[in-house]
Amino acid sequence: MHADKKWVVRPAGDAAKVEALSATLGIDPRLANLLVQRGIDTTELARQFFDPKLDELHDPYLMKDMMFAVQRIEHAISHRERVMVYGDYDVDGITAVALVYNFLSRWMDDLLFYIPDRYAEGYGISEKGIDYAADNGAKLIIALDCGIKACSKVAYAKRKGIDFIICDHHLPGDSIPQAVAVLDPKREDCTYPFKDLSGCGVGFKLIQAFCQFKELPFGTIEPLLDLVAVSIASDIVPIIGENRILAHYGLIRLNRQPNKGLAAIIKLCGLERHTIAIDDIVFKIGPRINAAGRMEIEIDEDDPRAQSGGRTAVRLLTALNEQRAMYYVQQIDTFNKDRKSIDRNITLEAHRFIEQTPEMLDKKCTVIYNPNWMKGVVGIVASRLIETYFRPTVVLTMSHGLVTGSARSVPGFDLYQAVESCADLLENFGGHTYAAGLTMRPERIEEFKARFEAYVEANIEPDMLVPQIDIDEPLGFADITPAFRRTLNAFQPFGPGNPAPVFMTRNVSDNGTARLVGARGEHLKMELIQGQRPFTPMSAIAFGQTDCFEHIKRGGAIDICYNVVENHYQGNVTPQLRIKDIKPCL
Repeated sequence: MHADKKWVVRPAGDAAKVEALSATLGIDPRLANLLVQRGIDTTELARQFFDPKLDELHDPYLMKDMMFAVQRIEHAISHRERVMVYGDYDVDGITAVALVYNFLSRWMDDLLFYIPDRYAEGYGISEKGIDYAADNGAKLIIALDCGIKACSKVAYAKRKGIDFIICDHHLPGDSIPQAVAVLDPKREDCTYPFKDLSGCGVGFKLIQAFCQFKELPFGTIEPLLDLVAVSIASDIVPIIGENRILAHYGLIRLNRQPNKGLAAIIKLCGLERHTIAIDDIVFKIGPRINAAGRMEIEIDEDDPRAQSGGRTAVRLLTALNEQRAMYYVQQIDTFNKDRKSIDRNITLEAHRFIEQTPEMLDKKCTVIYNPNWMKGVVGIVASRLIETYFRPTVVLTMSHGLVTGSARSVPGFDLYQAVESCADLLENFGGHTYAAGLTMRPERIEEFKARFEAYVEANIEPDMLVPQIDIDEPLGFADITPAFRRTLNAFQPFGPGNPAPVFMTRNVSDNGTARLVGARGEHLKMELIQGQRPFTPMSAIAFGQTDCFEHIKRGGAIDICYNVVENHYQGNVTPQLRIKDIKPCL
């Protein structure tokens, strides 16, 4: 059951602005239209877009509490205090910990780091983590990608004589923790100009501020931008404004001279043979780092090389030599293989349950619970279910006596508000518009399910339940020239806020070579032609789209919407269409 997708062509940009940009920049009018559609409608904005500059990064001291944070770190260094860097167990948190740890290691010999166990401690700052800091003599904890709501935990640490600096990017609660400094651009009282930094991005602003305080050149921290780029891509933050600058230069670093740990992942994935882009981080690098924090692994604190979930990922990204990095990357790869097997099996179980429960198919959301599912993969499973049923989804399981789970949404529907409407039933929850985590007592599952379903029923618009593909431009194959592709490549890095352009071409057909590919024949490979003119067929790949295979194999015409990407094979670079949807021509 895959919902039919609605194709919607975006309105063209202002014709006069498109014409002016096309003439001034010397680019195809279709690409000038893409710029105007994205709000880039002047020559200066286009320059900033195509040629981002590091000196256009904002002054880190515009962020509230930044001076307090820098002075506290300087105090810790000058008084030889022990410091612990603490972060969440996802990619953003792990890269943030690695970034700050790698930087501060230059000034501190006995720096600690800590990643909480997803199963034993859950999300955010834990008393166990604070106890670990106290037992090891730490006087300062720098928390990254978490902590903005940890008022009681910060107070607990203070009673143990431990200060906190919090670097977060999530929405604050009703009160701000009483830490030495709370860096979060989403604080209402913070006037920092860019609100959409990743957690690692906030950590980067902290070390940028420290460098300015010490009058160190920016080149001191530029080598750490590869970690920031990985966090931006993996945490799905908008790749606009300051994030675009950080991602642009982070990708340059990732391709030219990456961190030893990232280099090991790149080698493992076979990515060293072509230019690494955001998609490579999202689909190959990020999942391997994430997998470490998802798997339930026994931790041996006495063995620094032992398997230890998210902490192994930090060890990888802080490795100082290739041999050590390769040791940890093998562990990470094992975690990822195990994770893929587990989430595939759980997804199949969830599909079977939904298909065998007819009343679930009639609802406008999915709430599904199985106490035996692994907590670390339920978010992935929720996303997989949305791909099929396209409606807000909550997947719940049991962990340490509590029901815990992840929720995911569809475009346009505020999932966080839906979860918040059930706050009185929950022990804990957090997240944002399209993703959330929650915990409740087992006896409250049915009431939560009823109230969540009622909220969605009352608040979701019918068109939100129909998957929609927004098409930027109709395009002919003859338009995809080398010059067109060069300019299109300059639009990268792609991501939220600057998505890869989607084009539409009607009435094309395969040249007779269409075939199913993939381990289970789940993908469709084609060589497409348009019209009767003889020209080189356009290579195309449609992932997970085999419904039209027989029609295409018979020579039937199709309409397609797609991204234009580059295919790298044996040193050759050729254009390829990454198909998003196919409709048979009737």
